[in-house]
Amino acid sequence: MPIPEAKYIWIDGEVVPWADAKVHVLTHAIHYGSAVFEGIRAYSLPTGTAVFRLDEHLQRLLDSAKIYRMPMEYDLGGLREAVKATVRANGHESCYIRPVAMRGYGEMGVDPRGCPVQVFIATWEWGAYLGADALQKGIDVCVSSWTRMAPNTFPSLAKTSANYANSQLIKMDALENGYAEAIVLDAGGHVSEGSGENLFLVKKGAIYTPPLSNSVLGGITRDSVMVLAKDLGYQLQESVITREMLYLADELFFSGTAAEVTPIRSVDKIVVGSGECGPVTKAIQSAFFEIVQGRVPDRHGWFTPVT
Repeated sequence: MPIPEAKYIWIDGEVVPWADAKVHVLTHAIHYGSAVFEGIRAYSLPTGTAVFRLDEHLQRLLDSAKIYRMPMEYDLGGLREAVKATVRANGHESCYIRPVAMRGYGEMGVDPRGCPVQVFIATWEWGAYLGADALQKGIDVCVSSWTRMAPNTFPSLAKTSANYANSQLIKMDALENGYAEAIVLDAGGHVSEGSGENLFLVKKGAIYTPPLSNSVLGGITRDSVMVLAKDLGYQLQESVITREMLYLADELFFSGTAAEVTPIRSVDKIVVGSGECGPVTKAIQSAFFEIVQGRVPDRHGWFTPVT
């Protein structure tokens, strides 16, 4: 999916023209994956442009940097203002936001500590990540032949570019075999997540999602779904999910900043439930979009106004 160019990108405190946002070819992050990042959305509300759960995303960025011993010059407040400034500079009403902290140009070698930490923020307009029809009709997925990283190899709670080498293999394998996405198992053979989404399973009206200990990223949209499910009165629990439970589920859906709330209609060519967006998924999806489209009050305080 081509990136629709915006006007500006924020780099280390300066807003620069999009085409001038460049790094050296010997930047440490290019060679060793030493970068952490976030994916955030801003939505157009009746009250103006606002960013969804901005502080939670930026805190996760800072937490990821802490895990990887990356000293950050900017605190939560500084990053918040930088995001708002970038969205304003580009004149977006709604957009996708990509903050990145990375080890820059300085030294070569596995030890990254001699390289400066650079921070940049890009924004662009981006629609449905998994396709225009995915939110209504659902998607077909497979169980990946690749496995999510084992505990004590890569920290799954850090959103780091290195982890997404694993995600790239998962995504390409799924697409090459005719699927829109894949579900990945952890090192113990239990369900983890998608290549870039968290997973929810519905059975007999109750909702289940794998715990963070199954090599799961602590998704911000995942947390939002859990809050909304409880608001709607559903029983929800974090529970170990086995592969065969996917085939016997009444409903399955992905959550994520890019994917938002996307139903899954089949797994390994086995139809999930009725093969359509089920009633529980539809209720969660409706509640989510009512909030992010500003059709109901922001009762959880999830939005940060840009202006």
